[in-house]
Amino acid sequence: MDPNPIRRAVPRDATISYWAARDGWPIRRFDWTAHGAAQGSILLIGGRGDIFEKYLESFEHWHLQGWSVTALDLRGHGGSGRAGESVLVGHTESFSALVDDLSDFWRDWRVGGPRVAMGHSMGGHLLLRALVERRVEPEMAVLLSPMVRIRSPLGSWLSGRIARHMRSRGDPARPAWRPKSSAGARADAEAMLTSDFGRLLDEQWWHERMPGMRMGPPSWSWLAEAFASSDLLWRRRDLSHVTTPLLFLLAEQDRLTASKASMALARRLPNARVIPFKSSGHELLREVDPIRDAALHAIDRFLAGG
Repeated sequence: MDPNPIRRAVPRDATISYWAARDGWPIRRFDWTAHGAAQGSILLIGGRGDIFEKYLESFEHWHLQGWSVTALDLRGHGGSGRAGESVLVGHTESFSALVDDLSDFWRDWRVGGPRVAMGHSMGGHLLLRALVERRVEPEMAVLLSPMVRIRSPLGSWLSGRIARHMRSRGDPARPAWRPKSSAGARADAEAMLTSDFGRLLDEQWWHERMPGMRMGPPSWSWLAEAFASSDLLWRRRDLSHVTTPLLFLLAEQDRLTASKASMALARRLPNARVIPFKSSGHELLREVDPIRDAALHAIDRFLAGG
């Protein structure tokens, strides 16, 4: 069966534009307004290196149900420029600046109906930070494989120390590792994301047509900031003020984020539910149809109040 054509085509009635952050940084955005009376509005924040075109198929699913959909490329990611000199390196000097972007956009995002926030991976981390810090107040929020903790064989404490040390010993924007050059290494990295080869090819198709948006390894500064921001979340002993209904969708075999850490954090939140997926890669919304459909069904039920 042929794949859904929406995976490789921006809808004609959708718009792509730029929103200016508080310092003037251009943030690339996608808007697809619902036809007629809307159920509400969804804002999706993707992960490290993501372009929102990766999620067009899911956007169509929600749009057909009457939702308006907005998505952003994070500062320094996708079509929102780069924070370092290399277009291939994912660099940031501060995760707090990214939380500021989300908070400011949420304030400026004037839409009708209930507002729902969704965050995947790094986007999920930033959304959790914004919720915990009382920077955004959505009616509901969905966390997809959120980067509560980076999965590391050395553990978060030691990995964070190493990242901070390496950041201080040279250019903090230099890559933390070399880009994967062999076909085998690239295939293994892609398998961490999804087992759906067709959806991997979709992303490659978009990057071939939008040169300069592909991202490789993170910088040492990005790693140091990621571990520090995770520690900031964990140090908040009392999370009882985060009463927003939350849905955590977690890939139990996730090789990029620590799903057990996400489960532990969810247990500390007063209005959170967790749905684990046993045989999924990191990107639940881009997995093979049985997994992806189950994830979308769980989100649909949650949005409907079920």
